[in-house]
Amino acid sequence: PTRIGAEQELSIVGEDWEPAPFAMEILADIGDPKFTTEFARFNLEINLDPLLFTGDAFSKLERQLWRLLTKGENAARKYKAQLLLTGILPTLSHPHLSLDYMTPLKRYEFLIEALRKERGGNFEFRIEGVDQWISRMGHSFIESCNTSFQVHYQVAPQDFVDKYNWAQLIIAPLMAATCNSPLLMGKRLWRETRIALFEQSTDLRNPELAYREAEPRVTFGKDWVRYSAMDLFRNNAFHHRILLAPIDEENSLKTLEQGKIPKLRALTTHNGTIYRWNRPCYGITDGKPHLRIENRNMPAGPTVLDEIANAAFWLGMMHGMPDNYRRLYEKLDFKLARRNFFHAANDGLTTHFYWPGTPGKVPAQQLILEELLPIARQGLEIANIDRADIDRLLSVIEERVKSGQTGAQWMVDAFERLQKQGTKEEALTALTAAISKRQQVGEPVHTWQLPDIIEAGDWEKRFFTVEQFMKTNLYTATPDDPVELVVRMMYYNNIRHVPVEKRDGTLQGIISARTLVRFYNNFSEKERKKMAAKDIMETNLVTVTPQTKT
Repeated sequence: PTRIGAEQELSIVGEDWEPAPFAMEILADIGDPKFTTEFARFNLEINLDPLLFTGDAFSKLERQLWRLLTKGENAARKYKAQLLLTGILPTLSHPHLSLDYMTPLKRYEFLIEALRKERGGNFEFRIEGVDQWISRMGHSFIESCNTSFQVHYQVAPQDFVDKYNWAQLIIAPLMAATCNSPLLMGKRLWRETRIALFEQSTDLRNPELAYREAEPRVTFGKDWVRYSAMDLFRNNAFHHRILLAPIDEENSLKTLEQGKIPKLRALTTHNGTIYRWNRPCYGITDGKPHLRIENRNMPAGPTVLDEIANAAFWLGMMHGMPDNYRRLYEKLDFKLARRNFFHAANDGLTTHFYWPGTPGKVPAQQLILEELLPIARQGLEIANIDRADIDRLLSVIEERVKSGQTGAQWMVDAFERLQKQGTKEEALTALTAAISKRQQVGEPVHTWQLPDIIEAGDWEKRFFTVEQFMKTNLYTATPDDPVELVVRMMYYNNIRHVPVEKRDGTLQGIISARTLVRFYNNFSEKERKKMAAKDIMETNLVTVTPQTKT
């Protein structure tokens, strides 16, 4: 019998709707092995029970997830925190990417150091959407911004090639329908920004390797699978260096000779450090080895119901794969499947896809509604999933696609609305509060109304930290700039303070309107013409961090 499974990643937020680093404390209070750590102290993971893919499997999955989330919520309240399901938390900011927020476990310290050594330099980030986000960091901790809802599907070895290639084909329209991560650091980027962020945060290739088109560790892949799952496992061994060694050693051949099933620790540990969006997995259940495909592209949220519907859509498509989609390597250039994937991540439901047997490109909504949803329904019927669950869950996908209101679209529309009512930081706070409120109600995202700024709570919630109302797009001067330039900068932009900083952004001092009054009173015109910002700036400054409480 086919088994399915799922893993829920989530964020922890405080009263101010900012990331709250209480993962270790919450885990200690819960005392449930189904809860485990993630990379950051403001994230958690829940491992749900494997289930037989039949009957009321989705209802069981939904009930267990709600029960465990409620358990986590109860533990989080002790720390004035709560749990949130969203692909990228809107209120995440640069201070949260400090290694001070990393979960204090040796394996994470070792992994981040191994990644840094392998990279041999800074990690470079550039993601462009409506806005542009460019950054450089000395480590890969920014990967912790991403949270997902990962779903597993067991596959018979003889079916692996066709099923895996089918998973590669359908992942693009699946992502178009499920995207929920359009914002990063207040920038409107891809509809599923997690894809670009994760790939760039673990790209260990130096310029030479990139030039040679070496495969990155986070990858969609470079070609169709043709022979077996070993194509992928061999590729892992041949193209990626070992970052982590298994805790216990095992002689797999000797284990086989003894008539036992090897755990293949070395293979599974190495495979766990290579992040294919469709990842092949080896495991043992009830003493029997199996292969499964782990879908890693679906984001956390917007609600439990949305996530279970997403899982049903993907699992139904996997189980209902029509025979005419076998041997895909003969029917579609892999580069087009790859193109579909990245365009869906960027554009969501407005994407047009290349599709086998179809001339030109097919609109995402047409492909999903007319072909993929019927395939998913047939697959769920073949698995004997309860009829009520099939109708309920697939109707969520159908209505979402018809309306065009994915989680990503709702967030973009909400953010634009909220920015008209307050500052960007207020908008991000209100957006996060609105997601939480609607998530607790549990209605699917296509039914959500747009929020108002008041949803962030009273002014204390909206202005809980300095970061929530400070401005970052500043007019600044360098130490060598003429004072006359500073004067004109203040006059034309109607401002009273100009920070003085080095070209690398290091703060050196500040010039205020009061500084200029003294400047004009104390120096002659001839003296003033020779003076630069460094000659009059105030340097005895009191500074605070963005996280300073108001």
